[in-house]
Amino acid sequence: MRTYEHIFIVHPEVVGDEYAALLDKFKTILTEQGANILKVDEWGPRKLAYPIKKQARGSYVLMVFDAAPKVITEFERRLRLDEKVMKFQTVLLPKGMKAAVAKADAEVSEETAAEEEETA
Repeated sequence: MRTYEHIFIVHPEVVGDEYAALLDKFKTILTEQGANILKVDEWGPRKLAYPIKKQARGSYVLMVFDAAPKVITEFERRLRLDEKVMKFQTVLLPKGMKAAVAKADAEVSEETAAEEEETA
């Protein structure tokens, strides 16, 4: 199994129970196909860099999961069919979840070092 990072943008009019149901739907799709969900991070509504389907805002959701390559094909097919999802992208993490965590930790430590230099 490979580790994938997947981000998708949900239409801004999808909120509350409907939004939660949409997330549960996609989590279920992954688990039914044998994927192991490692992380789900909801970034919430944000301004888009450019309009997508005549919308200037969208709710971002980041998912990290382990899955076989054939799972991605079915998962993306279902995302395309759902009109509530405006855009999505799946990226293979070559070194797995540890690479993503290490990168985030490195960025945090660089910021901390820069702040310490400023205060000194």
